[in-house]
Amino acid sequence: MKIVALKETFPGEKRVALIPASIDKLVKSGADITVESGIGETCRYTDADYEKAGAKVSANRNELISSADMILRLRKPPVEEIPMMKKGAIHISYLDPFNEKEILDACMAADINAISLEMIPRSTIAQKMDVLSSQANLGGYVAVLLAAEKLDQIFPMMTTPAGTIKPSRVFIIGVGVAGLQAIATAKRLGARVEAFDTRPVVEEQVQSLGAKFVKIDLGETGQTKDGYAMALTPEQIKKQQEGMAKHCSLADVVITTAQLFGRKAPVIVTADMVKQMRPGSVIVDMAVESGGNVEGSELDKVADVNGVSIIGLGNLPGEVAIHASQMYSANITNYVMHFWDKEEKVFNLDLEDEIIKGCLMTHNGQIFSETYKSIVK
Repeated sequence: MKIVALKETFPGEKRVALIPASIDKLVKSGADITVESGIGETCRYTDADYEKAGAKVSANRNELISSADMILRLRKPPVEEIPMMKKGAIHISYLDPFNEKEILDACMAADINAISLEMIPRSTIAQKMDVLSSQANLGGYVAVLLAAEKLDQIFPMMTTPAGTIKPSRVFIIGVGVAGLQAIATAKRLGARVEAFDTRPVVEEQVQSLGAKFVKIDLGETGQTKDGYAMALTPEQIKKQQEGMAKHCSLADVVITTAQLFGRKAPVIVTADMVKQMRPGSVIVDMAVESGGNVEGSELDKVADVNGVSIIGLGNLPGEVAIHASQMYSANITNYVMHFWDKEEKVFNLDLEDEIIKGCLMTHNGQIFSETYKSIVK
């Protein structure tokens, strides 16, 4: 079974789908790996590093795509490359399936087994494959560093001969993986941290990191079986915004992380809330790529609204590409190895397996994922 790892072509993407350490693990299990020449150059891995790990290297991208039994990459495939793939090939990457109907249609037309890593169920056995968590973890870290760099004051309290400097106040909205890492990073930098989430169950986690959990009575809320926050009603969103307005106005930094599985990110920081913040304060909208949590945020830009800086940079994990690649590569390798038949040296596409059921988007020219079909009706 020929496995091919391709060089990323998305503008500005520095992360790498497969690093040499992962190649070594796959090759030792009997996999035949070929990588596109230059695949690791953005993370300072040379073609020689991949060859030393046991991979073949080729500069012929089109031939690699057409000959592969399995293709591994990070970003979703360009639509024009899908018809080039071998019928029945397995393609594994991010796919953004809820926003990329054209890609799914092309995969069905070409009879490709398209696996979307975002759709891997959040179960104990699948934790080692969870690309969303690993990348969100790094994103939360980067968000705090960006805010600290932009803010015109320091984070920690300092007692000096010239007087005492009060700690900066950081308010984090959304306490998933990214939010928890943002809390931990802001605390390590010495800030006074508050956090809010619609799921009361995370209060203990927030407190364990030394932050204060902000309570806003929204009535009935909760989370999905995969741990995602449930969508709020318009009335609940209004009540949430009213409750958060005071905390935003007092904060020097606000970091928003709220995203909904398969849906546009909710707007939770309104233009009026931004106006109430003091000039010089900073907002980081971590959900900007999926629609944004903050009115006025712009993808890949830093907006200035009445002196408040709104950072809307996408691909935050890409700012720490070395470790982001290390984690993504481990995730995708763990996924392949979980279904790898060492005797036959093939990937076992087990259609009865719960993980496959969740993330296999197209199979035999049809949409396969029941989760996807239940959301997109």
